[in-house]
Amino acid sequence: MYQKQIEQLVVLQAVDAEIRILEVEVRQAPLELSDLENRLTQLKERQAQVQERLDILTGQQKRLEGEIEDDGHKIKKSKNKLMAVGNTKEYHAMMREMDSMEKLNRLREEERIAVMEEFERQNEAMKEVNTEMEGLMGDYDAKKATLDERIGKAQGRLDSLNKRRTKAGKVVPPPILGRYEFIRSRIDQPVIVSVTEGVCGGCHIKIPPQSFNELQKGKQILGCPNCQRIIYWVEHTPKIDEA
Repeated sequence: MYQKQIEQLVVLQAVDAEIRILEVEVRQAPLELSDLENRLTQLKERQAQVQERLDILTGQQKRLEGEIEDDGHKIKKSKNKLMAVGNTKEYHAMMREMDSMEKLNRLREEERIAVMEEFERQNEAMKEVNTEMEGLMGDYDAKKATLDERIGKAQGRLDSLNKRRTKAGKVVPPPILGRYEFIRSRIDQPVIVSVTEGVCGGCHIKIPPQSFNELQKGKQILGCPNCQRIIYWVEHTPKIDEA
């Protein structure tokens, strides 16, 4: 009975160690997407900024083209009227007005060209953002699919381990199981260790000879007087089947 209890305690410890690793993976795995999600958010913000700039430039371009066209019509009409002017004063006044409109249109044309050049630059920036976003979305989808698969496998293994843990716990008497849980909550693994040549495998300190003699008899579960871990003689090391 002693050997069976030691065996199940070792099984319990191995199961708990794997459960701890898997629980960390299940908890941490989704965080691996955080960096990609943050970068996607930044790209979407950049995309919105570029689009806003493009919209403004489009509006400026339409306004300038409309103003250039309107003043072009006015200049044309003024030229036609110029032939019918009856006096020099009126003629010079119309010439000054036409010169002013033509100068204004030349400035508008320069502004329109600058707007078009800036529009092209922003258009290229948008293409770059879209290309980067497409690549990032591909990475995100691939990683998410992989993580979902990993979490699924880890969760499945956790379910299996928890069943095995329950089964192992039924073999160990409640006082000893409670002692195991108490120690596990206060120290790092391992909780149950072997004793070789009278030395505890947990704290590496020799146990008292009397305790060692009792341990070799293999009749009761003992603890290390120094580190309080559950101990068993190395010659009683159980063979544990993987599951």
